[in-house]
Amino acid sequence: MNDLDALDRQILAALHVNGRASWTDIAQVIGTSTTTVARRAQQLLTEGTVRVAVIPHIEYSGPVDMFMVRLSCAPGSQLRVAGALARYPEVRFVAVVTGSQDIVFEIVVPKHHDLYTTLVEYVQRIPGALHSQAELVLHTYKVSYDWSLQLLDGKAGHLATPPPPHDCAADHLDDLDKDILAALREDGRASFQSVATLLKVSESTVRRRFEAMLERGCAFVATLVPAAALGYEAEVLFWLSVEPARMEAVVELLTEHRGVRFIASTLGQSSLMCEVIMPTTADIHHFTSRTLAAIPGIRSWTASVQLLTVKRAFLSVPWAQRRIATVSDPAE
Repeated sequence: MNDLDALDRQILAALHVNGRASWTDIAQVIGTSTTTVARRAQQLLTEGTVRVAVIPHIEYSGPVDMFMVRLSCAPGSQLRVAGALARYPEVRFVAVVTGSQDIVFEIVVPKHHDLYTTLVEYVQRIPGALHSQAELVLHTYKVSYDWSLQLLDGKAGHLATPPPPHDCAADHLDDLDKDILAALREDGRASFQSVATLLKVSESTVRRRFEAMLERGCAFVATLVPAAALGYEAEVLFWLSVEPARMEAVVELLTEHRGVRFIASTLGQSSLMCEVIMPTTADIHHFTSRTLAAIPGIRSWTASVQLLTVKRAFLSVPWAQRRIATVSDPAE
């Protein structure tokens, strides 16, 4: 990641804001030629430095429950366990972290599913997995798609297309919609013509349905970029204990902070879980000593640094998978 120059990072930041933005739009934002952007971006995509995919709404197949799980592992098994968790399609997020637990992951299960099998047997049969603590996610307040905008000097606001609040019922998408999303999951920048050819429909049909899904919030474009590639030093998961009567006020203040990219309330020892990304460790110090300390209602907090993000938005992270592939399986 250290061999990326400022232009590479601006291209990555623009793709992070909108993974399907045209090379021309990105070139206009960062002030260079379309040819340069296309050449560099294609190289970054080919090398796996960035991945773009289109992801359906989390409840497109029906209502679900989400659990944040903190897991302890046997010494030296963290990468193997994280890799095993990432292979489960129900797992949306996996990170190896510091602190009293080794891994934090989020699992999404259909309503009325057998939770014992999912949260106990499912996890404990992974070699190296020890004890876990699962907390039900009660409500997601924020998922940020614009934390990298500051690298573009605020010039790319028009590229940002956050999905609108939406409850996507199972009947909102038909089989063709799902086929379009499946085609764009592997390559989120695939052209409408290539998807139309694959599915044997017209390009206008693919375009119209795709844009309708995005406008309704039944799908969104996800771009995976390592924070280090954009020059960020600190990715931290905070677990906050908050006075119940001040919950909404605390969330409102945290939501205004661009560095806070995810906030959810949980049913457990901690009231809120939030993911924070900052350019430097000094910025994290400022966040804890000034931001958190100044918010009435926050009783206490604990934190874990994300050492390696293995999966996000149901997508395996390419650079993490390369690292996991170097770890031998004890069963071999």
